[in-house]
Amino acid sequence: MRIFRRALLVAAAAAVALAGGTIAAVSATGQESATDDQPSIVEDFTYPGAAQIQASDKVELLSGDGHIVYTDCPSGPDTVGLIMVRTTDLVGPAGDGKVCFHVLGRSGYLTMKIPAVYSIRGDGLQAGQGHKLKATLTTNGTTTTTVDVNPSGTTQVGITTNPPGDPTTLLRLDASS
Repeated sequence: MRIFRRALLVAAAAAVALAGGTIAAVSATGQESATDDQPSIVEDFTYPGAAQIQASDKVELLSGDGHIVYTDCPSGPDTVGLIMVRTTDLVGPAGDGKVCFHVLGRSGYLTMKIPAVYSIRGDGLQAGQGHKLKATLTTNGTTTTTVDVNPSGTTQVGITTNPPGDPTTLLRLDASS
């Protein structure tokens, strides 16, 4: 029995050595393996489908954590728990200057460039509901400000503030609960 175990151990060691030599020989040939062609598993947070959205809806989405997503705006005044951004530019799925986002989960962020924004509506349907939102905007590409968005109402920005401000570009939305 002792001889059998020793023979099995020697055979296993020889198999490992042979496999290692074979792997080293294949690697030394300079040929790429299938794993060399695999994409990186590092997440770069680029917004999926951003080029198609920009081409069809003229909305530039850059990156995010996947918890704020671009969605069609419903027709009529009811935003059904969505964040609605209004702009004087003819952007969005309907080309009417309405761009909507849905928050999936308790928090999230999304970076974008939506010019000529004048209002942002929170996703709450009633007072006291909705995510806490912060919007980062730039005016004339030089001044960057962050505003708190009413979770269940509309926050005026840019040209609709009192006194009227300059046109603003929405750069980022941050949502939390």
